[in-house]
Amino acid sequence: MPDTSAGIILYKLTNGELRVLLAHPGGPFWRNRDEGAWTIPKGVKQGGEQSEAAARREFAEELGAEARGEMRPLGEIRQRGGKRVVAFALEGDFDPAGLRSNEFVVEWPPKSGRTASFPEIDRAAWFPLAVARTKILPAQAPLLDRLETMLSVRGDPS
Repeated sequence: MPDTSAGIILYKLTNGELRVLLAHPGGPFWRNRDEGAWTIPKGVKQGGEQSEAAARREFAEELGAEARGEMRPLGEIRQRGGKRVVAFALEGDFDPAGLRSNEFVVEWPPKSGRTASFPEIDRAAWFPLAVARTKILPAQAPLLDRLETMLSVRGDPS
């Protein structure tokens, strides 16, 4: 059974424009990829962990900042490899210059017998919604649509 991840779309309104925070995966595979490579901060749920708790934990691990405030559910999507992602919307702010991501170790170069350590997230940035749609992994794009719909229904400008 594929893993289930949980994550957060952090958003803010800047001069009436909806902006979302996306994270760029670290490591050699993603180094030269941009459009269609960015993601929401997310990670695999551990044991019986609740989705909201996992989303907050992963946000802190990947960005180095606490996710404070009321999170609103955006539902679940299934990524190309089968992984399920449960997402939440959270209004807030984050300075990408303060990014402090956890690291992972991988054999690099492949079949070399050597290992290297890379940040799980190598950068984060705020994007207007239209730009975020081109940057985000295609399977996660419906989450942006859901966020936009949620904010429209709530009466926030977008």
